[in-house]
Order: sequence, then C-alpha cells, then structure tokens
Amino acid sequence: MNAERERRREGYRQGLPDHHDPTAGIGGAPPAHSALTLRAVLAGFGFVVAAVGAVLAATAGITWFAVVLAVIAVVALVDLIWILYRKRRGEPG
Repeated sequence: MNAERERRREGYRQGLPDHHDPTAGIGGAPPAHSALTLRAVLAGFGFVVAAVGAVLAATAGITWFAVVLAVIAVVALVDLIWILYRKRRGEPG
C-alpha cells in the first residue's frame, strides 16, 4: 500500500483539511472540517421522527405515506451508522 495514501488514526484526530471543500485555502479561507456530532444528532432526530411518523401513518391507513417515511427512516439510520463509524475511526467533529 502506498505510504502517502495510508491513513492513520493520528491523521484523523488532526482532521482531514480540504477533504470536503474543493475551494478551501483560496483567499486565505481556513480548511473545512465536517461537523460530525451535529450530523449525528440531526440524523438521529430524523430517524426517530420518520420512524414514528411511519408507524402513525400505517396505523391511520395512509400506506403510501408510511412507505415514504419508512424509506426516509432507513436513509437516516444508514447515515447515522456511517457518521458513528467515522467518529469511532477518530475523525474530529
């Protein structure tokens, strides 16, 4: 494996500048870092709201809306799992 491409936990603790921001560094702008904790809270909130809404919609007999909310809940859960994986890996945020 190429040594330049190999990433260590120490590198994630320091952050990965310019990883998500193609314009970082232009005009003296500081490098961007992802706000993982905020993303985790929002994904968790979205999952709970969508899951409860799906159950309520299914109970009320609005099947199409229950399916839409269930899909949104699954997407939010997958996003939450990915965010927690990145936090466990050592990325700041």
